[in-house]
Amino acid sequence: MVDIRQNERIDEIGFGALKLIQDPVEFCYGVDAVILAEFAVRRFKYVKPSTRIMDLGTGNGIIPLILSHKTSAETICGVEVQKRSWDRAVRSTKLNGLEDRIEIILCDILDLIGERLELKGSFDLITCNPPYMAGHGGMKSENNARTIARHETTAGLEDFIRVSSELLKERGELFMVHRPSRLVDIFCMARRYRLEPKTVRMVLPREGEEANIALVQMVKNGRPELAVPPPLVIHDNNGGFTKELEEAYL
Repeated sequence: MVDIRQNERIDEIGFGALKLIQDPVEFCYGVDAVILAEFAVRRFKYVKPSTRIMDLGTGNGIIPLILSHKTSAETICGVEVQKRSWDRAVRSTKLNGLEDRIEIILCDILDLIGERLELKGSFDLITCNPPYMAGHGGMKSENNARTIARHETTAGLEDFIRVSSELLKERGELFMVHRPSRLVDIFCMARRYRLEPKTVRMVLPREGEEANIALVQMVKNGRPELAVPPPLVIHDNNGGFTKELEEAYL
């Protein structure tokens, strides 16, 4: 029996029979996590049981859960700095009986390598949904958990890229979701840490509208060559999800 705390709820998340513990007062996952997981699965070739996956800034553990459903990987780690979010992710892992495949680590990513040296250079695939707002930008939430999730209050974009490079094996791949306005920063920082941008896919709220999300694939010490596939459209003209988005929830 998994404990449920004040304000928490258990949600069925649409991936098989998986369930997720969330606290709507603090933060609930959005479509960004779903499209990032789907992007990683589609672009990373040959996920095997031996493939080692890491999710940086895992929050309530939604991406490790989705990847446990979409892949056969037997080692999926998530790192989260907020203790309450980490605790919910751990309990969600137990709720779904996935303790043998998913490990949730309570740690600031800035301290991760120092505390867990064995993780350095050990991952094939990393996903990352870092805070979108720079530490000095955007409207700050009165809810501290939401502020940390949305703003660079502990680690910045460059920190996530640098740590990802340290954690990845040679030719390992980083998949990131962010805002299009930060693409130049992402590309410059990626090359600084030997991560070559290989694919960028823009995400549109609706057909004909400007992109508000960007998905980026990077390869450690990869060769320079950037692919730009057609954009992903989230909503159709009726306000529902497009067929491609609906398939991402399977």
